[in-house]
Amino acid sequence: MANKTQQRQFQNMYDLAHAAGLAAAERFNPTPMVVQRHANQLNDGSPVVQQWTVSEGVCGFAWIVIKPGTSSFARWLVKRELAKAHYYGGVSIWVSLFNQSMERKERYAEAFAHVLRDLYQVTAYAGSRMD
Repeated sequence: MANKTQQRQFQNMYDLAHAAGLAAAERFNPTPMVVQRHANQLNDGSPVVQQWTVSEGVCGFAWIVIKPGTSSFARWLVKRELAKAHYYGGVSIWVSLFNQSMERKERYAEAFAHVLRDLYQVTAYAGSRMD
C-alpha cells in the first residue's frame, strides 16, 4: 500500500483534478434541449400538444477511466471508494455531479482526465453516453 507521502500526493492529484473538473463544468453553458409531446406519440409529424425547454441540455452520464487498475493511484482511489473496477479494464470514477446534464459531466470528466494525464503522466480518459 502507498506510504503517507504517496497518499498525500494521491490526495493532491485527486483534489487538483477535481477542482479543474468543477471549474470546466461551471464555466460551460450547455445547449438547451427542447422537448415536445405530440398528439400521436408514435408520429413526430402529428401536432405538438406540449413543449418545454431543459436549460441544462441533454441527459446523460460521464466517467473518468484510469489505467492500469493495478497502479498505486488506482488502488488508492478504489480503497477510498472514489473509483470502481471498469468493465474494460482499469478503474472508473463516476461523475455524479451536475444533475442530469451530460455536457457539464463531460466537461468535468475531460478536465479531470487532462490534469491526470498532463501533470502526472497517468493514463486517463473521459467517457460518456446519452441517457
